[in-house]
Amino acid sequence: MTLDLSAVDLLTESIGTERLLLRPFRPSDADAVYRSSQDPETQRWLGAIPVPYTRADARMFVEDTAPRERADGTGLSVVVEADGELVGTAGLYLRPGRLGPEIGYSIAPWGRRRGYAAETAHALADWALGLGAPRVHLFTDVANAASQAVARRAGFTAEGTVRSCLPYRDGSRGNAVLFGRVAGD
Repeated sequence: MTLDLSAVDLLTESIGTERLLLRPFRPSDADAVYRSSQDPETQRWLGAIPVPYTRADARMFVEDTAPRERADGTGLSVVVEADGELVGTAGLYLRPGRLGPEIGYSIAPWGRRRGYAAETAHALADWALGLGAPRVHLFTDVANAASQAVARRAGFTAEGTVRSCLPYRDGSRGNAVLFGRVAGD
C-alpha cells in the first residue's frame, strides 16, 4: 500500500499538534527562512542548501519550490510555527524508488531545545501513516547525534547505516543512519 493523497488538498493542508502548526509557506516567511539558514549548524547538516544562502534563495524556496512540491504531489513542505512565529521548516517527501515517504526537519536557532523537531517529525509521520503509508523514514548523518536523538524521541527506530548516501557540498559522500516508523510503532 502507498500513501493515499487523493482525499487531501496538499495546497492548503496544515497539521496541528499540541504546540505547533505545520502550515504551508507564505511569501512573508522568506525573511525568517533566510535568517534561519544563516546558522552554521543548519548549513552543516543541510547539504542541499546553497552556501552562501541568499534572500533570493529563501524567496525561491518559499514562493516556488515548496508550493510546486505541494502542487505536483511530491512533497508537503511546511513552516513549523509556534505562537505565531516560524521556528523551523520541515517536510514529508515522496520520491520514486524510495522506501516510502521521507521526513526532513530543521529548527531555527531561536526555536531549538524545546522539542519542536521531535514533535514535528512525530506529527508528519502520524499524518502519513494515517493516510495509509506502510512506513515513513528519515536519514541523519552518522555524526549528527542531535538529529538521531530527535528521531528516537519522535518514535522512529534506527534500522541501520546507509553508506555513501549523503551528498556533501565538496562533492564527497557521507554515511547516514536510516530511521523508520511503521503503523503501530
